[in-house]
Amino acid sequence: MRGQGSLDLGEVDSAWSGMRVAVVSASWHTQVVDGLRAGATRVADRAGVVCTEFVAPGSFELPVLAHHAAASGRFDAIVALGVVIRGGTPHFDYVCSAATDGLTRVALDHGIAVGFGLLTCDTEEQARDRAGLEASREDKGAEAMVSALRAARTIRDIQAG
Repeated sequence: MRGQGSLDLGEVDSAWSGMRVAVVSASWHTQVVDGLRAGATRVADRAGVVCTEFVAPGSFELPVLAHHAAASGRFDAIVALGVVIRGGTPHFDYVCSAATDGLTRVALDHGIAVGFGLLTCDTEEQARDRAGLEASREDKGAEAMVSALRAARTIRDIQAG
């Protein structure tokens, strides 16, 4: 559910043009992840951002791909996309925690903006509602891209003095 301070998904900053973004996405729940990727790509295309896509086997592997993308020095930002649906075992908690902690480490260890587009939902319906699909209420893929680009620009501004 959107709260106060939600992002303007129509926002395009001219400073974003030419930025290079690694989009790492999980291969599970393809309908939802495809929607997230489409939302992120729409924002990138509108802003003149160059995206390179990488596919992880699952959400647990998103941090290691993000780490190598960051370590390559080729990217200004990373957008991580995936979905984990709660089941009847603690597996959900382990995967969500590991992916979240890992992506945070990538951002802090490499000083790179990481857009967090990993949905952690109780049901598939909740995930679809946030995936930027035709019937969705939210577009978390687009939000993750806007967040990453805004942070990348701010990092550039800080480094430029």
